[in-house]
Amino acid sequence: MPQKVNRRDFVKSGTAGLIAAGAAGAVGGATPSPAYGQAPAVVTSVKPVVISSANGHKYRNGGTHTCVEEAFARITRGEDVLDALIAGVNIVELDPEDDSVGYGGLPNADGVVQLDSCCMHGPKRRAGGVAAIEGVRTPSRVARAVMDDTDHHLIVGKGTQDFARNMGFTVEADLNTPNSRAQWLEWKRRIDPGHYLDPAKREEAGRKASLSMMRDGLLDPGHYYGTINCDGVNAKGEDCGVTTTSGLSFKIPGRVGDSPILGAGLWVDGEVGAAGSTGRGEANLFNLSSHLIVEEMRRGRHPKDAAMEALKRIKANTVEKRLLTDKGLPNFYVTFYVLDRTGRYAGADLYGTLDGKPRQFAVCTENGPQLLPVEPLLEGGLTDTP
Repeated sequence: MPQKVNRRDFVKSGTAGLIAAGAAGAVGGATPSPAYGQAPAVVTSVKPVVISSANGHKYRNGGTHTCVEEAFARITRGEDVLDALIAGVNIVELDPEDDSVGYGGLPNADGVVQLDSCCMHGPKRRAGGVAAIEGVRTPSRVARAVMDDTDHHLIVGKGTQDFARNMGFTVEADLNTPNSRAQWLEWKRRIDPGHYLDPAKREEAGRKASLSMMRDGLLDPGHYYGTINCDGVNAKGEDCGVTTTSGLSFKIPGRVGDSPILGAGLWVDGEVGAAGSTGRGEANLFNLSSHLIVEEMRRGRHPKDAAMEALKRIKANTVEKRLLTDKGLPNFYVTFYVLDRTGRYAGADLYGTLDGKPRQFAVCTENGPQLLPVEPLLEGGLTDTP
C-alpha cells in the first residue's frame, strides 16, 4: 500500500525535505497507460507529483515557495490541479528577476514584451491559450479565462488584450523592467538595425549580438528561448498542465512559438498524462512533440522513452545548415517535462549540458522539491548558443 502524503507537515514546512525525490518516480515501474481504444486503467491511489522547467524551483518573487512547492502544496490540500499549477507559475510570471516569463520577460525586437501561454485540464478535457498578449503580467490566468469563459482554444494579438480587459485583468502600458529594457537597448546597439540589413544578414547579426551578450555575461543562455512549463497529477490521477513564456528573446514582433499551441508547447490527456516543453519553439512546432509524447505513453511507453522518441524526431528533422553544429547536430536545445497519470515522470533534453552547465528540471513530491538532471539524447553538451 503506497505511503500517504503527509500534507499538513509538508505545507507547514514549505521548503523542508530537500531530500532526493526518489529516482523511482522517474524510472520506477507502474502499470503502462492503455493502448488507444482501450479503457483507461483504474487509478485508485497516486503519489502526487509536480514537475517543471528548472526556473520552477528557483524564483520566489519575495515569498517562501517556488512554483513547484506552491503547486504541490495546493494539490495536496485538495485544490483543483490546474488552479494549483497556475498559482505556481504565477510566482515566476510576477518575479522581475526571471527575464524569460511574464513581467520583465525579454521583449521583442521593437522593445515590446509579448507573452504566450496555454493550459489544459485533463479531467475536464478543456484548454485555452493566448498569444502575443501585451500588458498583462500573468498570461496563464488569461489562458485559463479563455478555457473557462469562451468556446475557443486560442486568442491572439490585440484581441487577447481586449479580452483580458473585459475579464477584469489589469492591462499595463509596458511590462519591461529596468533590466529587460537595458538588455534590449544593448541588443539594439549591437545589432544596429539602422543599416537596413537584408533578412539573412539581419538574422545572423541578431544571433551574433545575442551570442556576444551571452559571452559578456549579460544574457543567460538558458533564458534565450524563455518559458516555464509546469505539469501535475493528484492522488486521484487527475492531470493538468500549463506553459507560459515571453518567447524568443528579441523576436520579430508578432512571432508566436510553441508555448501557446496545443500539442506543441503542451498536451494533456486525462486518461494518459501530460507533456510540455521549453527551448526552440520552431523545432517543437514542426513535430507537435508534446502530443507525440502523450500518444507514445498511451501505447505503454515510460515518460522518458516517450520523450526520447520526440527528441529523435527533432534531430532527424533538423536539416538546415544554419541550425546544425559542425558535427551535423542541432545547435539548439529542446527540453521536455513529462508525467503520466500514475505519477511516473521524466525530464529529457537534446543535450545534458549547456555551455558547461547541467540541464535540469524541477520536481516536487512528498519528499520535497529538488532539481534533477535531464536525460540527454545526445552525448556531450551544447555550446555557442543560441
